[in-house]
Amino acid sequence: MTTSIPGNIGDGELTVTNILRHGARWHAGRSVTTVGVEKPVLYGDVAGRAAALAHGLAELGVGPGSVVGSWLWNTQEHLDAYFAVPALGGLLHTINPRLSPDQISFTVNHAADDVLLIDGSFLPQLLEVADRLPTVRAVVVVGEGDASAWPGTVIRYDDLVTGRATDFAWPTLDERAAATLCYTTGTTGDPKGVAYSHRSIWIHALSACTANAIAIGSEDCCYVLVPMFHANAWGYPFANFWAGADLLLSNRWVDPATVVDSVQRYRPTYSNGVPTVWNEIVAYADADPGRGLDSLNRVVLGGAPIPETLRAGLARYGVDALQGWGMTETSPLVTVNRADATSHRAGMQGRVVAGVEIRLMEPDTGEELPADGETVGELELRGPWIADSYFRAGAPDKFRDGWLRTGDVGTLDELGYVNLTDRAKDVIKSGGEWISSVQLELEIARHPDVAQAAVIGVPDDRWDERPCALVVLRPGATTTAEELRGRLLDTLPKWWVPERWAILDELPLTSVGKFDKRTMRSRFAAGGIDVTRF
Repeated sequence: MTTSIPGNIGDGELTVTNILRHGARWHAGRSVTTVGVEKPVLYGDVAGRAAALAHGLAELGVGPGSVVGSWLWNTQEHLDAYFAVPALGGLLHTINPRLSPDQISFTVNHAADDVLLIDGSFLPQLLEVADRLPTVRAVVVVGEGDASAWPGTVIRYDDLVTGRATDFAWPTLDERAAATLCYTTGTTGDPKGVAYSHRSIWIHALSACTANAIAIGSEDCCYVLVPMFHANAWGYPFANFWAGADLLLSNRWVDPATVVDSVQRYRPTYSNGVPTVWNEIVAYADADPGRGLDSLNRVVLGGAPIPETLRAGLARYGVDALQGWGMTETSPLVTVNRADATSHRAGMQGRVVAGVEIRLMEPDTGEELPADGETVGELELRGPWIADSYFRAGAPDKFRDGWLRTGDVGTLDELGYVNLTDRAKDVIKSGGEWISSVQLELEIARHPDVAQAAVIGVPDDRWDERPCALVVLRPGATTTAEELRGRLLDTLPKWWVPERWAILDELPLTSVGKFDKRTMRSRFAAGGIDVTRF
């Protein structure tokens, strides 16, 4: 290392505690509203609520190095835990209730959760695995529910926090210490943990607020639909609290009726989620002229490409659809697409945000490929909020010299715009030529009668592998697979167009709303999908 002249700028405090203090002090009059709960909570009071929770947890023996599991919906109590546990020096493990019992018990044991904060509605799930959680000493129940069958200590949340002091001598923390822990959905093998540090959360929040990213300001109100158990709810609770934007938490409800009613009632300025959820919301709003989304000016969508029909549907209400790209391992923000709808880049995953390094690589040889917008390769990432390993688990195939191998395949252009063509495991190789399942899905979804479209690779005697299209139609639609296939023959190379089609009532989704192609392929192999072949 070369000798350099030291600067004279302080390091500051890049911690969750700093975000809590800033929001509570300088945005004290902004508020958190939980859908279904009448009384909002002012930001100035959130710090006191977090302190009361910290005192209660400390009495249970929680302190620096402890792991606290949160088995909660998007609620005020979950937000309080977002701040209290990391600021106390502990690690908050946000438990995904949509995982299987085996996966839930694996993540709780792997993280070594000491105390669980659990919504009463999840108690049946907890009791199903109660004899498999040896590290859990105490369960704190939010709301109603019978926990008498739990073999250990049970405390009601209100009893834990009521009467506690509303200030706390927060410890001085190492900004590189783990603050929150989220596990991947585990579609292949056991779920993998990603421990976000105080520093990574702080810097990620800073980047999310910038104009080239989400552009969060104190005039905003963010309706958080993405679950708080997944990747820190994409970082929105921390970023919005810090920026002074109001928070509207979805509680347990993301159904179209509740979302549209909440938009009209609480007037959020922007929201987030996956395209599958927002397709249903727009369809519900369209069904009645009295319904609207008019307070929203933007929706940030991730997890899958935005179909043109959804983009157009949101535009009818004056809402911009912003494509984001990321994953659990990236906190998750990597790119945001703010390109004009007329731009040739409008359908891409977006431009890499400041703070993330990105490169395009040949997966097998490790050769770096040109960022020319044409060459296809695997995207690799590194940066201050990008994982360089998994929590207490080795996965050498996922990391290369400090870079995260995303498994996403696509192009990268000279301005840093990413255009994904597929997941590495979902690319279809037919007769030695590659076919993009993503592009096929987008083309099929352009049809106004199509609600969802997924394409998987299936074995073929002649070509080794061919695409199979699985489609869900909108209610009342009568379009046939033959008609959909005919449209593709007019727009795509003939050899790309699937011969196998199935019109289904629904498509299997992962716990975070993405297409579960592993299950689709398994069902096809077992003969569980009624396929028409042309």
